[in-house]
Amino acid sequence: MEQKSKATFQEVAITESHAGRRLDKYLRSQLKGVPASVIFRKLRTGQIKVNGRKSKPDYRIQNGDVLKMLQMDLPQDLPPPVTLPPPLLKQIEHSIIHEDSELIVLNKPADIAVHVGTGVAGGVIEALRQLRPDEHDLELVHRLDRETSGLLMVAKTSSMLRHLQQVLREDDHSIPRRYLLLVRGHWPDHVRQVDAPLLRTDSAVRVNERGQDALTFFEVQRRYGQRATLVKARLTTGRKHQIRVHARHAGHPIAGDRKYGDDRFSRSINTRHMFLHSSELSVPMPDGSVQEFSAPMPVHWKPALSLLSAKNS
Repeated sequence: MEQKSKATFQEVAITESHAGRRLDKYLRSQLKGVPASVIFRKLRTGQIKVNGRKSKPDYRIQNGDVLKMLQMDLPQDLPPPVTLPPPLLKQIEHSIIHEDSELIVLNKPADIAVHVGTGVAGGVIEALRQLRPDEHDLELVHRLDRETSGLLMVAKTSSMLRHLQQVLREDDHSIPRRYLLLVRGHWPDHVRQVDAPLLRTDSAVRVNERGQDALTFFEVQRRYGQRATLVKARLTTGRKHQIRVHARHAGHPIAGDRKYGDDRFSRSINTRHMFLHSSELSVPMPDGSVQEFSAPMPVHWKPALSLLSAKNS
């Protein structure tokens, strides 16, 4: 009778540099090439334990925790890793406006996803990992919708990721984020904030009293007669699609927004992109200093704004 080989276990002690990270995020960063589905299955079945106990994927690991897991061999038929096309890599490389030993800040182009997803082979984070193969801890600090352009932070170290995500968890508006948006119609001067709870559903986000608290401040920048208004928005909470839904709730949907917008208005200014841009960002650093970043209005906005100006001159 053939004797079964003994299962091989690994034990890993968590160091201070990784403390505070989600367990699933840590495992995915350390087990390169292992499918996420495999990692989640092993967590669910207890083949990965923390301090001898089963743990949920969102458990935040602590300094001194001990992970015990079965040796994971990659399936023989695992498809090769996706290699993103050179034009996308070049576009992401050229969008970097700041990089130091711990942080990358990009001016993300519109219509590029921040990460892989359904129908998306790869986004900003996958491109950066391909461009920076020696940087093993690259992680998104926050997210932007695929259609939104502008400032996006990527941590290069787990300590910077932990610092910035802790800041965001403690107080959403402690990292001030300001956006430019072009909306339909004449935004009233007296509408300076929208305080409306947001509820996520499978298909969209809706204003609903059962939703999470959400507050957005708005400030008019320029009017284009009665047809459109350029507005600056400041987030105090970071809910999914918050600015887009709050703008529509105020009666002034964002130009080019295919989910919450007005197709007729978007067609009237010949736009193929959503006019929502993350333009200003203040980043509190671990040493107590604050770094300020800004990203100019996208070039592709200019024809539509020129058209609106001409019609209202």
